[in-house]
Amino acid sequence: MLTIIKGGRVIDPGNLNSIMDIHISGGKIIKVIETGNNDESADRIINAAGKIVTPGLIDMHVHLREPGHEYKETIASGALAAVHGGITAICCMPNTNPVNDNRQITEFIIKKSKAASAARVYPVAAISHGLEGKVLNEYGDLKQAGAVALSDDGMPVTDSQLMRRAMEYAKGFGLLIISHCEDPDLVADGVMNEGAVATRMGLAGIPNAAESVMVKRDIALCELTGSPLHIAHVSTKESVAAIREAKKNGIPVTAETAPHYFILTENAVGQYDTFAKMNPPLRSEEDRKSICEGLSDGTIDVIATDHAPHSILEKDIEFDMAANGIIGLETSLSLSLQLVDDDILSMEGLVEKMSKNPARILGFENGIQADLPADITIIDPDTEYVIDVTDFRSKSVNTPFNGMDVKGKAVLTIVGGKIVFDGLE
Repeated sequence: MLTIIKGGRVIDPGNLNSIMDIHISGGKIIKVIETGNNDESADRIINAAGKIVTPGLIDMHVHLREPGHEYKETIASGALAAVHGGITAICCMPNTNPVNDNRQITEFIIKKSKAASAARVYPVAAISHGLEGKVLNEYGDLKQAGAVALSDDGMPVTDSQLMRRAMEYAKGFGLLIISHCEDPDLVADGVMNEGAVATRMGLAGIPNAAESVMVKRDIALCELTGSPLHIAHVSTKESVAAIREAKKNGIPVTAETAPHYFILTENAVGQYDTFAKMNPPLRSEEDRKSICEGLSDGTIDVIATDHAPHSILEKDIEFDMAANGIIGLETSLSLSLQLVDDDILSMEGLVEKMSKNPARILGFENGIQADLPADITIIDPDTEYVIDVTDFRSKSVNTPFNGMDVKGKAVLTIVGGKIVFDGLE
């Protein structure tokens, strides 16, 4: 079966940025040619005129909740939400119940994701047994089972010696460490950003240092071990500065942030809105601007969602008691396109943050080139719409962006040559 995507602006950073036709067959791209008339008869022609065609978007930080909390999200519902957001591959964090710290859970996730037939799902296994930060897991076994990286996301590894050993051990198996940088003693009973807003609201605050001191520690351990390190959900100006300096010094560190950290500030908590409660918390306007600068100058490599589904049971309660986290798979692209409108990133730069860089960091095949898997996202940059949680495929609706006017969205998603979301019809 031959599918031809015709007349779209193909953006594959470092390779293509022009109007092209893409021929797809057998799950792969077979050729990319200048657009125009051709004699080949296709089984399907996709008219992409006026659209942007990119390598499939990759979200390297997602929580799918299965096994253990399927009422919040399942592997199937999360994978479906991803493709409706233009995302062709997601990396799921290990803080499930039971924790993904063994071969059986890793293989279970892969099996369920294949059955879902939507986005590709890549398991991230736990650094330590049970996320307890005491005993390292069997990294070789986990990699053989299909794990693509290691993280205790949701729980910081506070033992510096254990973190050093984890980096050394992971390096031997070519596994990336994704670090949740947080000092729990500095967080204490904090529930939002430390500052005037928290004081006015009578809520305990979390200082920037709760993140940045652990960022600096892990950068030091990265330099010591030479093991690649990826820093998750960067939210503070101090963290951005530390990562920028580390890169200047040739330390193999990469970093990500999420749309909520470059769009919202602590003011979004408003009238104790638990949908704006997350960890790390929404920070100050100064921090938000620093995140944008870090994206612009390349300090921050990746835009990920930290998609964290919760039901009303965990969110419709007192702010102090509510769970941290928001969903993001179906809003990430539209929100991130605002960076292009604001001239913080070019469209090519956005594709790097949401597709090329995650693939490079994780070692995935990615691109609009012959013989590569046909994982492709088609974007309409001009569509204006209002975010509406009733349209979501996710099982949860915990987002502070409901009702926001946005511009640009994914209109077609292809995974392995198969159309898994079609918003053009």
